[in-house]
Amino acid sequence: MLRVIPFIRSLIFTLLMILVTVVWAPISMLFAFLPYNQRYYITARWNVFVIWAAKVVCGIHYQTKGFENFPDAPVILLAKHQSAWETIFLLMATPRPLVFVFKKEITYIPFFGWAISMLRMIPIDRNKGKDAFAQVVTQGRKRLADGQWIIMFPEGTRIAVGKKGQYKGGGARLAVETNTPVVPIALNSGECWPKNSFIKKPGVVTVSVGAPISPEGLTAPELMQKVEHWIEAEMRVISPQVYRHEQTK
Repeated sequence: MLRVIPFIRSLIFTLLMILVTVVWAPISMLFAFLPYNQRYYITARWNVFVIWAAKVVCGIHYQTKGFENFPDAPVILLAKHQSAWETIFLLMATPRPLVFVFKKEITYIPFFGWAISMLRMIPIDRNKGKDAFAQVVTQGRKRLADGQWIIMFPEGTRIAVGKKGQYKGGGARLAVETNTPVVPIALNSGECWPKNSFIKKPGVVTVSVGAPISPEGLTAPELMQKVEHWIEAEMRVISPQVYRHEQTK
């Protein structure tokens, strides 16, 4: 019986999320005429509901650490990526509208993709290689100048709890190209919302924000090394039980 309860909770949560997406996406589109910040705020109410539903239905709570490190200036956020949870949470929780860099196929998803197409995101074709990055730089400059923040996941994809992916240099290259500070973010969402798992687990997700790192005088690899070092060190602070095996080696 105890094993059935998480499944039922996860099923209810998933059905709620689908229902709200189908309803809210068309509603969001009705406000396309509004100034961008207002349109972004209205669209992000979907995110607020999903995070609330995850808490109420699945028992996924969250706590924040270091949010005072967010500056009142253009930045590029470089975050750990363990789950879909942070893509939902960060869009609603940061002081400025976020611009995600993601594969353009996401915009084809019914309802969700249609709604996100209204926002100033940067969809890219990963098959275009250097041309895709050039597009990120060009559009990234515009978004930063307009007051939005850019967020990227340097590991490229969701990484299982306790693991570390290869940190790719795109975010650091963008920071160097645009002379924009980066803000590292560590989080342990995968402990509650595991990668590729339907079952959601109750618990507390910690989202920890580091101090901005200036790209001035640094190469992209040097900047990314600083980001990687901070994130991976902070992961061991917010999830010590996950990395306890390292102390026994």
